[in-house]
Amino acid sequence: MGSYRLCLCYTRKFKVKEAEPPEDVRQAFKKYADGGATMSAEQFRRFLVESQGEAVASVADAQRVVDQVIHKRHHIAKFSRHALTLDDFHHFLFSADLNPPIGSEVHQDMTAPLSHYFIYTGHNSYLTGNQLSSDCSDVPIIKALQRGVRVVELDIWPNSAKDDVHVLHGRTLTTPVELIKCLKSIRENAFATSPYPVIITLEDHLTPDLQSKVAQMITQTFGEMLYYPEAELKELLSPEDLKHRIIISTKPPKEYLEAKGTKESSHSEKKDAEDDIWGNDPLDVSLARQDNKTEGETNEHSHEDEESDDCETESCQPGGPTYKRLIAIHAGKPKGGLKEALKVEADKVRRLSLSEQALEKAAESHSTDVVRFTQKNILRVYPKGTRFNSSNYKPLVGWMHGAQMVAFNMQGYGRFLWLMHGMFRANGGCGYVKKPDFLMSLGPKNEVFDPKAKLDVKKTLTVTVYMGDGWHLDFKQTHFDLYSPPDFYTRWHSRSAG
Repeated sequence: MGSYRLCLCYTRKFKVKEAEPPEDVRQAFKKYADGGATMSAEQFRRFLVESQGEAVASVADAQRVVDQVIHKRHHIAKFSRHALTLDDFHHFLFSADLNPPIGSEVHQDMTAPLSHYFIYTGHNSYLTGNQLSSDCSDVPIIKALQRGVRVVELDIWPNSAKDDVHVLHGRTLTTPVELIKCLKSIRENAFATSPYPVIITLEDHLTPDLQSKVAQMITQTFGEMLYYPEAELKELLSPEDLKHRIIISTKPPKEYLEAKGTKESSHSEKKDAEDDIWGNDPLDVSLARQDNKTEGETNEHSHEDEESDDCETESCQPGGPTYKRLIAIHAGKPKGGLKEALKVEADKVRRLSLSEQALEKAAESHSTDVVRFTQKNILRVYPKGTRFNSSNYKPLVGWMHGAQMVAFNMQGYGRFLWLMHGMFRANGGCGYVKKPDFLMSLGPKNEVFDPKAKLDVKKTLTVTVYMGDGWHLDFKQTHFDLYSPPDFYTRWHSRSAG
């Protein structure tokens, strides 16, 4: 019902007339309603199974959709009617809410190792705002998990009395939140949106006593949900194997490291003059001058060192074996330069973290080494330390090189974050998106994909649309393949798109 004011005197109301159901919709309704005037829940379920491809749809599911349509369209008769008319059926087919064009089903193979997937990853997941002075809370963690984020980062520090563990952004003015509160919120919300594993990456600044306390907190909070292997992993398990499991990833305590790592030196970066079709994030423009002035001195004390094996004297003391045993995916940088850090070991898998600048440098000189590393191991990319306002960076560089965890400030905003959210709406929004085959395959000479190589652009696009009458169309170098499956049409929104 619409309305408009006429001559400022009175309001005239009118009813918006809906489009008439087209002939193919009429035929479908007639077929599944067995020629009747209404379609029952059981008849509608048969339509969902046979025509929409929803094989697991039950009568209860069909009745729920029927009730939603009636409640939306017939407020008075919603308690007495329990079947669809032709107009109701037509309304359902073209409703973006009730029959969305992109389904929420997981459709990709989920049985490959974790390294074969891009994973929805948060950075400093506990911060409510900027990186310097905002509050730390479990609320951003809950929101991220409900959105589908699968990797949560927690920076853990001793409290002032050195008898408990807080989560905060170290050496800043951020107010802390108790670790146990964050762990409980993760337990309660981890699988609200997706059943696939949640990985908690810990940046550990604790003494051995507090590491043991953290191990006790984790085991008591997560119980059977927690996955930890009996021995160090030689190959990562699959998301399907790890459904409804929590995984811990951090550096092992110093007692178990074979060699002491060296702190990666940071240099002031040059702003990249080139720009892609996404352009620069508006947030970066305002920080450009400040970034260039402060980055050199800030990097020495910033989050850039989050995966360095060096640590403070207290934190370098031997940690308890219980704490080490809970670490399923070991992190850290081995001794040596970037070439050594990207070395693939036959009997071990690990996680390597690089800042966005370090990744760009690696992409220039070791692009194929990065791709080869990510075929078996986990690569995490995190924002540079001068993104004080929680802005983000171009995720495409990381994805192009196979980086599974492109960590983003989920509490931020801007086009790069929108791109990240859009990426992980794929595959049913489960937080895991399968990498393209070219990032995982090997050539005849054991070569891997080279992101820097200039390759021919593929000029053939194949689009599949299911329709009542099959037809085939060729146009220039674009190839459309439209054909009919047995009996009817799988997704009606393809019909409107075609």
